[in-house]
Amino acid sequence: MSVLVLLLAVSAACCVGFGFVLQQNVAQKAPLGDFLSFRLLLDLMRVPRWLGGIALMVAGMALGAVALGKGEISLVEPLLATNLLFALALSRHQTRQPLGRQGWTGLALLAGGVTAFIVAGEPRGGSAVADPVRHWLIIGAMLGVAMVLTTYAKRSRLSWGPVLLATAAGLLYGVQDALTRVSGTRFAEGGFAELFTGWQPYGVLALGVTGLVLVQSAFETAELRMSLPALTAAQPLAGILCGVGFLGDRLHTDTGALAWEAAGLAAIVGGIVLLGLHPAMPCGAETEPTRDLQAR
Repeated sequence: MSVLVLLLAVSAACCVGFGFVLQQNVAQKAPLGDFLSFRLLLDLMRVPRWLGGIALMVAGMALGAVALGKGEISLVEPLLATNLLFALALSRHQTRQPLGRQGWTGLALLAGGVTAFIVAGEPRGGSAVADPVRHWLIIGAMLGVAMVLTTYAKRSRLSWGPVLLATAAGLLYGVQDALTRVSGTRFAEGGFAELFTGWQPYGVLALGVTGLVLVQSAFETAELRMSLPALTAAQPLAGILCGVGFLGDRLHTDTGALAWEAAGLAAIVGGIVLLGLHPAMPCGAETEPTRDLQAR
């Protein structure tokens, strides 16, 4: 594994994790009437703290894009999942909560899962699948699942809604990462002329904006511990599926390697859930009919 890719991916995770905490600090004060509306973004844009969180997230996405351009998506995505560690660190600073057994167990599971998956799978590049039907089947399936989750989230926005929205956003971000890698390849081959003649960069933008609305709506209606674990777990799984499905990423597929890869992914998800449910994660969602966004 390239040290540069490691540093880029972990730096991206740091920026994204910090950015999510700052965004949720503000989004929890947004009017509930803006739920799943682009008006929500317009309201949040008036708050400097939220803009700072977005700036950190954009910086993280840029670093992640560079990492994706230099390494396989099946390698980068598990590293990006460590954004939850940095979110927990900032939240712990805000809440003054000790890690305790739950926090340390979650850290061990997440770190061990990432290590096990990468060591067992040894992600490496290969030839991307040229058949567009396969691309659209995989992308369409994940977009379809995200749409179904969003539909159900509208009906239960104050119960399971935030989890469903965050999962849907994670799927979109996983597809966005895959399209970011394709866009980087097109740019490397022919510059801006080659890049903007394809649909992928426009797909990256559309998925980014849509995912942002979903994430902020999840942050608006529940504490971070309900939304961030689902978001952090869904994104790498979707990205790895795209990487192996049509980007040409290859993993070891012998019985022992597959067992360790599955165990690693399970540990990553388990660690994410434990960390997300940790008391250090802020739980400041409000249920009052009106909320003062300007207070932030």
